[in-house]
Amino acid sequence: MLKTRLVLPVLTGAIGLTSCIVTADTFTEDFATDPLARGWQVYGNTNLFVWNPTNQTLEVTWDSSESNSYFYRSLGTILTLADEFELAFDIKLENADVTGWGFELAVGFMNVESATSPNFLRGTGMNSPDLFEFDYFPDAGFGPSITATMADSNSRLSFWWASVPLELGVQYRIRLYHAAGTTNIAAVVLVDGQVYTSLPYSWVSTNFTDFRLNAISISSYSDESSGGAILAHGLVDNLVVTIPSPPVANLSCGFDAGTWQMQFQSQTNWVYALERTRDFITWTDVSPNVAGTGAVLSLQDTNPPVDRAFYRVRAYRP
Repeated sequence: MLKTRLVLPVLTGAIGLTSCIVTADTFTEDFATDPLARGWQVYGNTNLFVWNPTNQTLEVTWDSSESNSYFYRSLGTILTLADEFELAFDIKLENADVTGWGFELAVGFMNVESATSPNFLRGTGMNSPDLFEFDYFPDAGFGPSITATMADSNSRLSFWWASVPLELGVQYRIRLYHAAGTTNIAAVVLVDGQVYTSLPYSWVSTNFTDFRLNAISISSYSDESSGGAILAHGLVDNLVVTIPSPPVANLSCGFDAGTWQMQFQSQTNWVYALERTRDFITWTDVSPNVAGTGAVLSLQDTNPPVDRAFYRVRAYRP
């Protein structure tokens, strides 16, 4: 089974001192200030993503002739099929030209490690694991398609679509929703607050397993081996990401009868351990792995050093 480790980097405590930072359940991005100063990163061709400080938008070029490129931000957690989550954003296209069999532009959730692998090929659909995203395929002679796509950790795809275009110069509001425990995407596209289309058609893999999503991304994929290409320019704005509560919440720590312990609100479907370091280079497990229950957990170091140490809680999804 795939295991993905999440280390909460500032859940640390020196003996007698605690500092805790956790992510919010919902975050928004309106690009009012430079997003690269607030946790966003670029992988691949940086010229494809330009922040416009005057208009307070992100100007995006989806150019499939380039290598896989992403404007992304970590979620601070890992999403799976067991989770409920949602994404909403605005998109307006200035142009969208395709050749051959056509190709897509994309905005959605991904797994950074998977998507930046040299073997990741979105164009073939055969090696593009861990995705939950909005895709638009401009008309390449077969009709346009507004699509919501989900890929499991084995690159098996499921998708929902509507055969309607995104008209140039029109601002659309896209909403994607995942209900906990389902292999389904609920999606709607709005214009000026009115429904433009839902995605009524679907093809769902019968052996879809699970995914691991850890970032929100505006994605320009390479068209390698796809038989088609896209060159599109547009704006993305007003992202709203709603995700479950962080895996560690309400953290407290200290000595209890000579034993160092950290207590926190846990979540089901997560596994926890307490780690200790004295140099921030080497971390050692000082507690066994404990499955989250949804209640308060207490992890203990029964043999703390006599002078000083630093602690963190490691949480991962099995």
